[in-house]
Amino acid sequence: MTTRSNGPAAGFGWLARGIDVARRHPRPMLGGAALLLVACLLPSLVTLPFQMHAMQPGAQPSPALFGGLMLVSMLMALLVVPLYAGYLQVIDAAERGQRARARDIFKPYTQGQAWRLIGYALLLTVIFVALVAVVLMAAGGGLAGWYMQAVAAQANHVPPPGLPAGFMTAFALLSALWLFMTGFYAISLGQVSLGNRGVFAAIGDGVVGALKNALPLLVFALSLLLVWLVATIAIVLLVLVVTLLAKLVGMWLVFVLAIPLYIALALAIYAVMFGVMYHLWRDVCGHATPPAMATAAI
Repeated sequence: MTTRSNGPAAGFGWLARGIDVARRHPRPMLGGAALLLVACLLPSLVTLPFQMHAMQPGAQPSPALFGGLMLVSMLMALLVVPLYAGYLQVIDAAERGQRARARDIFKPYTQGQAWRLIGYALLLTVIFVALVAVVLMAAGGGLAGWYMQAVAAQANHVPPPGLPAGFMTAFALLSALWLFMTGFYAISLGQVSLGNRGVFAAIGDGVVGALKNALPLLVFALSLLLVWLVATIAIVLLVLVVTLLAKLVGMWLVFVLAIPLYIALALAIYAVMFGVMYHLWRDVCGHATPPAMATAAI
């Protein structure tokens, strides 16, 4: 399948359309995001007791325990990837004017697509770990040891160690890797879940599509940074207002308002993030012309 390159302004357009699709289809988007959020929290809940034990004062983080926790989290995260594909299918149906329901995120499991998506996720994990390892080796071998020392310092409530040599090089390389992986993941996941491509073909499309659209991906990252700064200012102002009201009414107001606001923010982030992924995939590999816009039912 042909991958298309886009102009720099497409990066801003992906973010704008990702926000807009959540606004136009709130019921399937936010409902699906709620189900997805619960599914994504399950791996963290399973490993939480071990994490709490490792964070106790005086506890020395074991590399074996740390590696085991990472392995368990990654294996459980593989089971969530079919739901990501299902969520993209919900967005696609909503954008096409078809019936879209929040529970349709489970369709990859009910329609026998889950194993292919889990295989895709496993291959993607291997690629990601390999790329991170290459970056860490290029920046110097002391970063992993420094991270373990920082975790131990946090657990023992002592000042963290100073930044190791090569930290800024690693930061720059990891930032470039994040930019590439953003496009690569969106395109390849869209291909395997919406484009009916095989796993290896989808991976190849993701690599080529991300490289072809490096400049719009950079514009997207800068646009995301600006939006995040504005959102952070708005959140800080909201926190100040809630704190002032809590002093006048009582601290119970903080819990009454903070929990729904936190959940709403998390759902909005999920909806916008996958909306961006969908439109990025569509501009690079998907429909050449925008599908008919219609309000989806749930």
